[in-house]
Amino acid sequence: MDEKERCLRGKRPFTAMQIIGVFLIIFTLVGCGGPSAEELEAIDYTPLPGGDWELSTPEEEGVDPLLVAEMYHDAAELETLYGLLVVKNGRLIAEGYFNEGSIDEQFDRASATKSFTSALVGIALEQGCLSSVDQKMIDFFPEYADQITDPRKAEITIRDLLQMRGGYPDEEYTPPYMEILYWSDNWHHVPHLVDFPLTSDPRTEFQYSNLTSHLLAVVVARACDTDLMSFSQEYLFTPLGGKVGDWYPDADNYHLGGMGIFVSARDMAKFGQCFLNGGQYDDQQVITADWVNDSLQSYSANIRRGGSNSYGSFRDIGYGYQWWSGRVGGHDFNYAAGHGGNYIILLHDLDMVIVTTADPMHGVFGSESWQHEGAINNLVADFVASLPEQ
Repeated sequence: MDEKERCLRGKRPFTAMQIIGVFLIIFTLVGCGGPSAEELEAIDYTPLPGGDWELSTPEEEGVDPLLVAEMYHDAAELETLYGLLVVKNGRLIAEGYFNEGSIDEQFDRASATKSFTSALVGIALEQGCLSSVDQKMIDFFPEYADQITDPRKAEITIRDLLQMRGGYPDEEYTPPYMEILYWSDNWHHVPHLVDFPLTSDPRTEFQYSNLTSHLLAVVVARACDTDLMSFSQEYLFTPLGGKVGDWYPDADNYHLGGMGIFVSARDMAKFGQCFLNGGQYDDQQVITADWVNDSLQSYSANIRRGGSNSYGSFRDIGYGYQWWSGRVGGHDFNYAAGHGGNYIILLHDLDMVIVTTADPMHGVFGSESWQHEGAINNLVADFVASLPEQ
């Protein structure tokens, strides 16, 4: 036995109490890393002056201000977060902008666009442009009817498209359709309704399809003989006291149904508040209560994308009419979600809307984008989990 081995064998292992003692010393010297109460009290998340929201404070609306302050403290550390708003009881109680964000900032809210597109389908029904969600998709694309070889496509309805149950592939998990949809010259091109195959029978399986959302947008534009941007401004944003800044078009100049709407964080919050109020905003019925109710149902539950029934820290994932549903702690909620961390969270039990705006991470996917979106997801989830159940 050499000298080194004798030395090692001669050492007695640390006891459990010694290990705990070492950690206590480290904890005392380093601290837990969180902000102190004094630091939290110094954080300013006071809503900015503006006439488009009634302003209040967390205390006045029954929310612990230190919980709000802790969220804003953590938000300031996130390098791709643009905006963070909290609305409680219909009043704006917290607002902050970071990095490239500002009260006037309008940028692509990515897939949160889908929830706006869904609302426009409901408005088109109310306006009489559409007669029913059971109308067939192909009726709005007669020029492609004789090109379709799969008879199942003739059975796809507007309702199927709204629920992401039309049978079109989940492009992200079904190569090469992500590349075709996003990187080809004909990106989000309507003829993909012909050449994209169905990977399940209509109405049998949820598949998150950007093409499906875009077809909904084109249906509204064709049925109402308008462009989606003008239609949304007249029937949605003007009643909300908001403004759509821009909206990306496809190769045929139809505004995209699944991404590309440019709106401010405050206007996202107005849209969320409208849905939280059963379609009402400022004493005006902007969207019918029945449509709001139908939109926020979970027609597909226990959704598993990438092998997990979660979306970051959001659990029990379901899907309605282009709205997600989830759960954190003791709170169930609906939400619009856009790549990079563009969220509209509807907490019905708390009468609360949370909005985050963020860099939509164009062209960046996988772990490279999720390290940023996941941090925003955790930020919201930690705050929601900290709120007491009503």
